Amino acid sequence: MKKSIKYLGVAMMGAFALSSCSEKFLDEKQNYEQVGQDVYNYYSGALGRINDIYGLWLPNVPSGSDEWRFPSAGDNDYAGKSTEEYAGLSVFVEPETEMSSTTNSNEVMDFFGGQDMGNIQNATYGAIRDINNAIEGIEGSTLSTEDKNKLLGQAYFFRGYWYSKLVKWYGGIPLVDKVLEPSPNSFTPRSSAKACIDFIVADLDKAAELLLPFTGAGGWESADYGRVTSGTALALKGRVLTLWCSPLFNRKGDVERYQEAYEEMLADKPIIDGCGYGLFGEGDPGVNGSTFAKMFATTGRNPEAVFTTLFNTIVDFSGLGDAVKHNRWERYIRPDNTGGTGKTPSKMIVDLFPMSDGKLPSSCGTYNRLDKSSIAYDEQHPFMNRDPRFYRTFAFPGVRWAYKAGGNGDATDMNANNPSYNKGQDYVLWNYVWFYSGSPTDVDNTEYRGADNLSKPSGILVRKKSDDNDVNAPAYDYRPDGQGAKNGGYAVPFCSSAPLMELRYAEVLLNLAEVACGAGHPEEAVPYLQRIRARAGYTAANNYGLQANLSSDQQACMAAILYERQIEFAFEGKRFDDCRRWMLYDGGAVKVPGAPDSWTLTGWGGNTCTWLGFKPLNGQRRETFIYRVADDSYVAPDNSSADSNDPIKVNRPTAGVDLMADNLQEQLENLKTWYDANLKYMKRRGDSRYSSTLEEKTIDFRPQYYFLGFKKGVSEHNVGLPQTIGWGDVNTGGMGTFDPFEN
Repeated sequence: MKKSIKYLGVAMMGAFALSSCSEKFLDEKQNYEQVGQDVYNYYSGALGRINDIYGLWLPNVPSGSDEWRFPSAGDNDYAGKSTEEYAGLSVFVEPETEMSSTTNSNEVMDFFGGQDMGNIQNATYGAIRDINNAIEGIEGSTLSTEDKNKLLGQAYFFRGYWYSKLVKWYGGIPLVDKVLEPSPNSFTPRSSAKACIDFIVADLDKAAELLLPFTGAGGWESADYGRVTSGTALALKGRVLTLWCSPLFNRKGDVERYQEAYEEMLADKPIIDGCGYGLFGEGDPGVNGSTFAKMFATTGRNPEAVFTTLFNTIVDFSGLGDAVKHNRWERYIRPDNTGGTGKTPSKMIVDLFPMSDGKLPSSCGTYNRLDKSSIAYDEQHPFMNRDPRFYRTFAFPGVRWAYKAGGNGDATDMNANNPSYNKGQDYVLWNYVWFYSGSPTDVDNTEYRGADNLSKPSGILVRKKSDDNDVNAPAYDYRPDGQGAKNGGYAVPFCSSAPLMELRYAEVLLNLAEVACGAGHPEEAVPYLQRIRARAGYTAANNYGLQANLSSDQQACMAAILYERQIEFAFEGKRFDDCRRWMLYDGGAVKVPGAPDSWTLTGWGGNTCTWLGFKPLNGQRRETFIYRVADDSYVAPDNSSADSNDPIKVNRPTAGVDLMADNLQEQLENLKTWYDANLKYMKRRGDSRYSSTLEEKTIDFRPQYYFLGFKKGVSEHNVGLPQTIGWGDVNTGGMGTFDPFEN
């Protein structure tokens, strides 16, 4: 798009040709780029256009430049580092640098235009234009009504999905429901937040209605499994309505809004269930959270997967091109001695997980309306007596994390110093460290290496959504020899086919619980919490680990719902949205400069954090920790991770902690004893410090970040598009004037 075209607003997307991406749904190989109207008169052609939408716009695990396009998925990116999940101050919470909408430096995060305003694949309204083109083409075709409905239902879902992503960031955005010509006269202004929500809900209701005859009796047949259904559309509508009821959009705490949403979502639930969705493994929690772990790597039909992206482990030897689609998550989280990079969670999220009785650790000061556990929390041995999901969310030194090598070898084929562990089938994580210079007791010392050839060790790693060979047959192909297993043009060790669940059934239940509680029916919310807890392994014997007053105390109940979401969806990319919509950084108490009185939070006592009993995130820090060799004087002679430098390897247990064993706590007690004799727990600084004073920085989420402004380039390409209140407008030289709450 030439910069000289300055007054088209979002209408400029009408100039784009049809998508040139050839990523196809499942095994579809045909390319339907640059098509004319006639292609829609053939079912195969129209289906190809819908498949193209799937290939382009299905959620994926982001990798750097495409973070705007896909949900966080639990990565340590801008979203993860703005929550309790990861340390490291993202642009949203960095106190020293404020995001700007008028300069090219410190630019505000852009979810409106993407990276390239002239490329349909790199712009949000390019996606919407692509979908509108398919809708118009199919509606104007000579296909039968049945064929039209089957395809249109899927297209309307994706339009609602993309608009829902825009609205959560900007409040009110331009609503384009047709293909626009590249003319200044086709400019589309911003609509109010309510108009946008109504539009999205209408699209999703229409999608559900059109798809019901094809998916209402258990979902699609196997050949089409993975496509969206009526249940997918209504579940996403439930997410949108929950957002609309939340404090971010509901500053007055309108109970009637909650009640309407609750009644509508309750009426939609039988349709969602009728499409074959439900809690994975409900009634059989497995062993120590094994059912919870298994659902993330189940490649067949999965009732939990309401909105999912399917992947494969095809090796790119046959010129299959875009048919090779791998889930990147597994190779991101596996430790580097198996070819991954590993992800280090913050100490804050580790400390937040429930104890084995379902209650908060006694030292946790985050939720003061929730009961604390009578089981003592051992900060230096955080794996003791925890919620079953803890063991499936984190990995720590001495625990099994089995995988199965595919292709021609195991980890030793990549590096002879890597451990083999029977080609991964008996892999044990040993990520303690020793130092090779400086003082081993210096918390700022970065000169350290890890056991078993780990060069990027830490005290604990993210294990969530991992494909554990002890739980189920692996969904990945591990090829450390670099043969095949390509994604994005380069060889990868883990070539995973584990699906990515963007919206799962647990969220359907927790969304219902939230709106029920907000409507003043906490007693109707509690059973949904109980079902989630039962799947995790709790029983009615102690009320599923829930405190007794949730049915009668609305504030405690809402806090319990948000806490359950935080644990259940940890590292799934959901927490940042929850923090924003509930204004958990400052409780909504800080006013946006220039904002009208309608922006002032009057519901929830004027402060959501106080009402919930939640400690605001602003002003807090996230730290990390490691385990080091206990000998305070030990310094290795060099910086290698060779076995010869490991002074305690000979003392290690012969086998790792087996999460599938009934005597888990006994094993953990033995591991704790070994830690005490051989390792020292060591806190590490996570969030950064000011370079000039070395003072520790703390989280600082500015109030204007709750509704984002458009970055400079977007405003310059869309001169007629008003900037959001609280953000500078590069076109006028003043401050933004757009109020998303105005109808």
